[in-house]
Amino acid sequence: MKKDELLQDLFLEWSALIHIHVLYHNSVFFFSPSCRAEKYGPILRINAFHRVSVMIVSPEGVKEVLMSPQYQKDPLVYSNICNLFGERFLGTSLVTDLNYEHWHKQRKMMDPAFSRTYLIGLMETFNEKAEELMEKLEKMADGKKEFSMLAMMSRITLDVIAKIAFGLELNTLNDDQSPFPKAVTMIMKAMTETRIPLVQYLPGKQKLIKEIQESVRLLRRVARECIEQRREDMKNGKEDTLDILTQILKGDALQEIRDDENILDNFIAFFVAGHETTANQLSFTVMALAQHPEILERLQAEVDEVVGAKRDINYEDLCKLTYLSQVLKESLRLYPPVPGTLRWIEKELVVDGIKIPANTTLLLHTYVMGRMEQFFKDPLTFDPQRFSKEAPRPYYSYFPFSLGPRSCIGQVFSQMEAKVVMAKLLQRFEFQLAPGQSFKILDTGSLRPLDGVMCKLKPRSHLKGFQM
Repeated sequence: MKKDELLQDLFLEWSALIHIHVLYHNSVFFFSPSCRAEKYGPILRINAFHRVSVMIVSPEGVKEVLMSPQYQKDPLVYSNICNLFGERFLGTSLVTDLNYEHWHKQRKMMDPAFSRTYLIGLMETFNEKAEELMEKLEKMADGKKEFSMLAMMSRITLDVIAKIAFGLELNTLNDDQSPFPKAVTMIMKAMTETRIPLVQYLPGKQKLIKEIQESVRLLRRVARECIEQRREDMKNGKEDTLDILTQILKGDALQEIRDDENILDNFIAFFVAGHETTANQLSFTVMALAQHPEILERLQAEVDEVVGAKRDINYEDLCKLTYLSQVLKESLRLYPPVPGTLRWIEKELVVDGIKIPANTTLLLHTYVMGRMEQFFKDPLTFDPQRFSKEAPRPYYSYFPFSLGPRSCIGQVFSQMEAKVVMAKLLQRFEFQLAPGQSFKILDTGSLRPLDGVMCKLKPRSHLKGFQM
């Protein structure tokens, strides 16, 4: 690796784990936190202006903090995304709610709609939307045309979450005039802008801030209209729409939380995070596979054996795609779209014999731990065999969806969607990375491929005569 690429990668590791403000460090700025952890131990102190935070890269520490409900999310950091420049954004959603009792009631209300049993009934929609992507890609699959896989994945996952969660047909994949992709892009931009102290007062930022505010208002307005219409339909006895919103509005637990603004908060959280993270994971996976033809070949063989030429993939097929599961998990190890999480301790905590004082922010970082030799042999090598049944399971050093009671409610949804899309992509196409692009990572509130994974596609040779 060239020196400038190494420094960029080390800078990324450092900047990605600090989700609070733009930081100004001295010489420590240029050193990888994974290297520092291996040299100095499992507890690292990080200074950001007047704030002191502690990064824990100890499996026992991760277990203690994430598996217990007593450690709340950091109030300073998460309050920054409750509102964006005066507009209510995530409010008191599952992502940002600091009150455990209120959060627990919300989670109880949402859990049935994200259960594996319920999501299996939505496989038809997963297939339908993934098929629309395949049709779009077929038109570009001449082996010459270059396009951004990230852009394609972002649009299809946006269409999926809109349809499966809320019954909305956005068709952003084919509608270049849709305001929703831009709105989400602006909101993700806001996630990085809010790290800059007093950014709203900086010259030249007013136009950007206005666009961010308009984007938040657009999503909340659409959410409100969607909820009101669904309630009206339910009141008039119309046949239930098979989506997550209906399941939530019908739930008994909803009686405990009659707060429409809170429902809107979660709508926005699902809408933004529910597509952004999956799109990034899929794009990183394509990027990795294109660099490892032997893994790609084995994966295509599995898809050919399990799926064959079928258009509709059922849940039983997903269960049989074991190597694809391993590939997706390995992609999340090296390239987790959500690199970590933060907690706040009100009392002194002892981890591996080291005392961490009360009133401290804790950083728990799956990106850093996933790249440490201490936990993964040859950590920078893409090796799906790490997640085979025979391999030892990573012990609290791998948590791309967090862990414990506040783990991501959408992880089953996300991985079912990812497997359907990847299986169809592998079934239909050969893909090659366009030359000249980097494999660097960009932090936009989530981690994504900097250059968008520019690709060229062509139909797989065994599909001649296969009617797409």
